[in-house]
Amino acid sequence: MSSAGLPQGTVPKLERPGPLREQVYGTLLELITTRALRPGRHLVESELAGRLGVSRQPVREALQRLSTEGWVDLRPAQGAFVHEPTEEEADQLPAVRTLLAAEAAHSAAEGVAALEELCATGERAAADGDADLAVPADAAFHAKVMELAGNAVLAGLAGQLDRRARRRRAPVARQPGATSWAGHRSLTAAVTSRDELRAAAIMRSRTERRHQREEG
Repeated sequence: MSSAGLPQGTVPKLERPGPLREQVYGTLLELITTRALRPGRHLVESELAGRLGVSRQPVREALQRLSTEGWVDLRPAQGAFVHEPTEEEADQLPAVRTLLAAEAAHSAAEGVAALEELCATGERAAADGDADLAVPADAAFHAKVMELAGNAVLAGLAGQLDRRARRRRAPVARQPGATSWAGHRSLTAAVTSRDELRAAAIMRSRTERRHQREEG
């Protein structure tokens, strides 16, 4: 068995921006999952460090993390080796993936149910002319849509922008018919059916109309 840490020509030296341990970890994980580093391969710290253009410390930290996650085996007095899955692990993997898929489906269904509940709240508030309830319901609805997108950075940015816009939006939101919950229902239907193009078109149209009202 070869003791080389990385196959020849596999990766260039790492770029410097960002924590080196994260870059080394990401690089090694990619090589392991794509089988460029095959199960059982000996991972030599000094060779890995030389090929990646870093010191041995971030390599050691990355190997420790990979060991904790089950990608690498650290053997006393021998070193680090790419983990070789057992037959039992291979047999268990489909069952675990099925459980995760079921949980993901359950979470998505809960998310859609939350959108429908917020729509109902907003519709009742609009019918009663209760802007104090309709405005936060509208904000909560759009926050939930961002949450369902599964992009934490996008959701965070959207939340910041919404907080900045809310002060300007409040007087407009109290005008009769300012918030169309039919549009919320249409967006919920698009999210439910995973119609990404329609959902994007609805969001774009709603945002443009809202901006026009606020500028008007």
